[in-house]
Amino acid sequence: MMSEDNHVEPSEHALTIPTCHHFDQLETEAAPLGSACERCLAMGDTWVHLRSCLYCGLVGCCDDSKNKHARAHFEADGHPLVQSIEPGESWKYCFADHFLAR
Repeated sequence: MMSEDNHVEPSEHALTIPTCHHFDQLETEAAPLGSACERCLAMGDTWVHLRSCLYCGLVGCCDDSKNKHARAHFEADGHPLVQSIEPGESWKYCFADHFLAR
């Protein structure tokens, strides 16, 4: 809604733009430490897609995989930022803020 002085008033239906401060706080991105989910391999299991932790480089399986090792790493170690290491994908994600960066 616009007031008489052309100032736009916030609406109760206004959209909020999601943000994530974790990307701003990351000094350097760790390189992936492999090309497989080592925890799945140790279990004799498979995965759907792979994610790499941007803090330490640990490679884990995605949330579509039954073991969800990338998310488990976030929950255990508090490292919220991952990137896809799938060919042709270049996005990053923050588990803590549910924020997708492309």
